[in-house]
Amino acid sequence: MTSNFSPQSSGGSGRTNLAYSRSSPRTLFNTVMTVLAFLCGILSLLPLLAVLIYVLLRGFSSLNLNAFTQLPPPPFVPGGGFGHAIVGTIIVVALAALFSIPFGVLAAIYLTEFSSGKLSRWVRFATNVLSGVPSIIAGVFAYGVVVLTTGTFSAVAGGVALGILMLPIIVRTTDESLQLVSQDLRQAATGLGATKFQTVSQVVLPAAIPAIVTGVTLAIARASGETAPLLFTAQASQYWPSGLFERTASLAVFVYNFGTSPYANLQSLAWAAALILVLLVLLTNIIARWATSRTLK
Repeated sequence: MTSNFSPQSSGGSGRTNLAYSRSSPRTLFNTVMTVLAFLCGILSLLPLLAVLIYVLLRGFSSLNLNAFTQLPPPPFVPGGGFGHAIVGTIIVVALAALFSIPFGVLAAIYLTEFSSGKLSRWVRFATNVLSGVPSIIAGVFAYGVVVLTTGTFSAVAGGVALGILMLPIIVRTTDESLQLVSQDLRQAATGLGATKFQTVSQVVLPAAIPAIVTGVTLAIARASGETAPLLFTAQASQYWPSGLFERTASLAVFVYNFGTSPYANLQSLAWAAALILVLLVLLTNIIARWATSRTLK
């Protein structure tokens, strides 16, 4: 039997089909949409790059060692800093984390490992609703519950307000990370005689720790940049923090107050503080991405 296969004719036919496929409407549409998606991706980066470059140019010129160690100066007096606002931000965010992380992680563990039926659905629904509540509402709530009760603006009140904003993020990310843990690990632990508590604490949680850290860092990044809740709770101060139940400065409120000031030296400090705040938020997001990459490996 003889074959009719011809390399030349096959190659010529292949070249014809290839040329035809490159000019087909489907290929052209795919190319156009790929280019369009690439351009949209580039355009989505432009606002972030514009903000970073503008804040960097305006804030870097006023950034020096004194900015981290000194208090704000009077109007028209050069120098000074916002060290008290950095310390106040750390205190308020640490209190918010202390309030929200244990409750958020434990609530997510209950939802994923122990609950069933309507209660878990209602808790998840309430978490989704809380995540969409405007931040100023959390500030008003903390003002009514903490500030009016204690009779003073304080870091504790600010921590409660920010903790409310952090709570749904921590619950949702922890809940999702626990659900991603393979059921085979749970079944293997149970088959070896482990109790439910031992399975959760020694098998499930260690496997989900990187993703939980991701959710916590994202929540901290969100809380660090909030201004409205702190205006109702911690207010502002021109001095170093002296107690948890005293008015406490923060970077976000510092930028708001000094950025709207008519004095040039105070405005320059506001830009420097804005740069530090942006860098802190950027750092927490980088940590979150790093933790996520470890989870996926």
